[in-house]
Amino acid sequence: MEQNVITGAPLVGRDAEIELIAGMIDGVQAGGGALLVRGDPGVGKSALLAIGTERASERGLRVLKATGVQSEAELPFAGLHQLLQPLVRNIDELAEPQRVALGTAFGMLDAPPPDLFRTSLAALELLADAAAKSSLLVIAEDVQWLDRSSADVLAFVARRLEFEPILLLAAVREGYDSPLEQAGLRVVNLGPLDSASAAHLLDDAAPGIATAVRELVLVEASGNPLALKELPGALSRLGTQLRPAAWLPLTTRLERAFAARLDDLPAVTQTILLVAALNDGPSLGEVLAASRAVLGEPATVDQLTPAVSARLVEIGDSEIEFRHPLMRSAIRQQASVSERHIAQGALAKQFSTQPERRAWHRAASVIGPDESVAAELEAIAAKAQERGATAAAVAALERAGHLSDEPFAQGRRLLRAAELGFEVGDPDRVNRLITEAEGLELGLLERSQLGWLRGVLDGQQAGGAHRFDWMVDTATTLIESGEDNLALKILWSTSMQCWWSDPGTEVRTRIVNAADRARAKEDDPRRLVILAYAAPVDRGSVVATQLSRATAVTIHDPDLGRVVGTAANAFGAFNEAAAPLAASVAALRRQGRLGLLARTLNQEAWSASQRVDLGLAVPVADEAVRLTLETQQPTMHFIAVAIHALVAALRGDRETAEASASEAAQFGASRNARALLALAQHARGIAALGEGANGEAYEHLRRVHTPSDPAYHSFLRAFNIADLVDAAAGSGQLEDVLPVVSELEQLALKTPSPVLVGGLSYARAVLASEDRAEERFETAASDTAAWPFLQARVRLAYGEWLHRRRRDADSRTPLRAARDAFDALGTVPWGDRARVQLRAAGETSHRRERVGSDELTPQELQIAQLAARGLSNREIGQMLYLSHRTISSHLYRIFPKLGITSRSELAPAFERAGLERTRDLQP
Repeated sequence: MEQNVITGAPLVGRDAEIELIAGMIDGVQAGGGALLVRGDPGVGKSALLAIGTERASERGLRVLKATGVQSEAELPFAGLHQLLQPLVRNIDELAEPQRVALGTAFGMLDAPPPDLFRTSLAALELLADAAAKSSLLVIAEDVQWLDRSSADVLAFVARRLEFEPILLLAAVREGYDSPLEQAGLRVVNLGPLDSASAAHLLDDAAPGIATAVRELVLVEASGNPLALKELPGALSRLGTQLRPAAWLPLTTRLERAFAARLDDLPAVTQTILLVAALNDGPSLGEVLAASRAVLGEPATVDQLTPAVSARLVEIGDSEIEFRHPLMRSAIRQQASVSERHIAQGALAKQFSTQPERRAWHRAASVIGPDESVAAELEAIAAKAQERGATAAAVAALERAGHLSDEPFAQGRRLLRAAELGFEVGDPDRVNRLITEAEGLELGLLERSQLGWLRGVLDGQQAGGAHRFDWMVDTATTLIESGEDNLALKILWSTSMQCWWSDPGTEVRTRIVNAADRARAKEDDPRRLVILAYAAPVDRGSVVATQLSRATAVTIHDPDLGRVVGTAANAFGAFNEAAAPLAASVAALRRQGRLGLLARTLNQEAWSASQRVDLGLAVPVADEAVRLTLETQQPTMHFIAVAIHALVAALRGDRETAEASASEAAQFGASRNARALLALAQHARGIAALGEGANGEAYEHLRRVHTPSDPAYHSFLRAFNIADLVDAAAGSGQLEDVLPVVSELEQLALKTPSPVLVGGLSYARAVLASEDRAEERFETAASDTAAWPFLQARVRLAYGEWLHRRRRDADSRTPLRAARDAFDALGTVPWGDRARVQLRAAGETSHRRERVGSDELTPQELQIAQLAARGLSNREIGQMLYLSHRTISSHLYRIFPKLGITSRSELAPAFERAGLERTRDLQP
């Protein structure tokens, strides 16, 4: 029977879990994965991981391990360094960006702060290279106590193991959150043992105990294996009359059982154990040196012998290890506050050359404010940022704030912690820090920054009239005080919220008036994006003029490109958005700024879907969905989901379109995000149109034009006018749609939004009288020349109009052109519709043949496109944040789907499929 190496007890009642882990280890060569074992303390998590380690060793796998320790939880990359220590000598073999990122994270290099995701990619590459020589088992124990930066890296790696011969087994204590839980890992929840297994384990661990004690242990242990091992001895020492209170949690009762062992130990041993329990590392030398400072006399290894005999710790050549984390916590709990503070102070003095460890031990040794410790913590927060460990910086600044001796410094530090917390996607912590800072003394800039954070805490929130008023008033005050940069930042955020929630004309006017008062150049991109979001109609001419000037220079300034591309999308100038967004995406990939990349991919996917450039929209929308989820941006994620729905609708995948649209709409309704609801309705309408369900399509699309409907949006309604008129014509509701078109005609008098201009041109042709129709169709075909999908629909509608007038010979030319355009674009439903009309006009039309690229997943399509451009596997991996070996595995699957056998055949294959457009995926 397998043995629990922690407790020495037989591991019974876990056959299914053991079999699962054994199967994953045996199959790792064919493809890796990750498993998260969750359960209460003592339930057998470590035992399962130990069994996995033993089996992996038997199968020839290399095992790497990291164990979280509560006192190390704030040390940046401590867990990752522990895990990768055996591979550190291979860091120099990584590509330059990854080598620098990981070296900086580990404090080996002095370089600009690396993005956490670039560090994560470096860790993945290091593991993948090692796994190429020997399959790997990665063990992560007590992940609830891993430092946040290390846990984030492990979560990144766990998502990308499908094609790597690497298995990650992690254990987390019940009741704790971890980034690994958001990584989509398979989870095994370990519960208590059943009664038969519990009895078997107890009889094996404590044979011959009295019947009364046996029954009491079975009740008290509640099926917990560790309790079944430890409680018999505790009850024997305490006596059954002193049984622990039943209302206490089992964890507390176990801690008391461990603490009871301390009573029989010499005082000096207890002191050394306390120092070891508080230390943030396993070094025996550190523990003995600090213990000497506490005791005032030398501390020796021999003085720990009683603790080893009591099965509390194990001693190695240079390390001390507690046999179970509860033993460590029990010792800490047993000590008095003053004893803990003295021990922490002694430990701090041992780390004069290790400022991070010194600062945290000093912070744990003081009561009340201490400005010197607060300043030390603030300094290590800056160092953590330099290493790319932003989460560690947040923790240090928060503690520094609490130790500050005056309110302004406290507020400043807490606010800075909140800003960084927002960057790493920790909204609960940000909310708590903001709430705490709000009651403190803050200056104008700090209070304004706090208000901005409150407003954008979860992406674009629906702030309500009060929140909008407060933001605009704050921006106005800042402008009057000469703080225009922060004012424009706040107005930018407010205008975005305004666009998403559509609060009305008065709010939009106030935002624009405030922006006009700011001392910014007319062509300042921040002013452009504010006007595009807040006043795309009333300031439409200004936006159009500034866009035409700005897009010419964005190719040389990727940050400017992101701003300009975003403004162009909000204005409906999707063609103008393409190049700036492509430049920005390429730069963000190189820089490793995944959070901002995810948001910009959203914009690029929206632009590509509106242009119906499916060769780009399909992979980019898929990547945006994945990255917004991974970077913990919920609002951005559901925007990506809505765009994904539109892409699916255009391809004729109504099931996926409906599922994604429903998911996005549910989130949008909970946030009063009108724009998100409008996007979801647009996707549903397109999906229904593709299937010929015109009445249903009309109902979906009409909601965006109905002021009383939650999906109504005063400007986004301009984006679907062509679709609405198409659905109305097909369902006999042209009379109903006329007032809507009339309203939008009035809008077009104020704004030259390209999407509105093109949509109205289509609508005029479809709605034209008999004597003007042909002229209008010709005009519409010309007006939509820059919009291939819309132009093809103009030709389809014209061909249908000619067929209804029995001019079949004339109808075939526009119908044939429409069919060919739809086929080239990959919009299958519309191509089929054109074929139906051609048959009705007397011309046989073969069905569109499926090409190899139709069989590719979105990610495979993206990889194949990049490979077709001549990029190496490593270059593609760096762009997409995958290991180069994963890229190789994808290509191995791609080639047969495309009917090719070599990399050189990729470009011709895509040319044949009409998907050669890869310009926006430039490295």
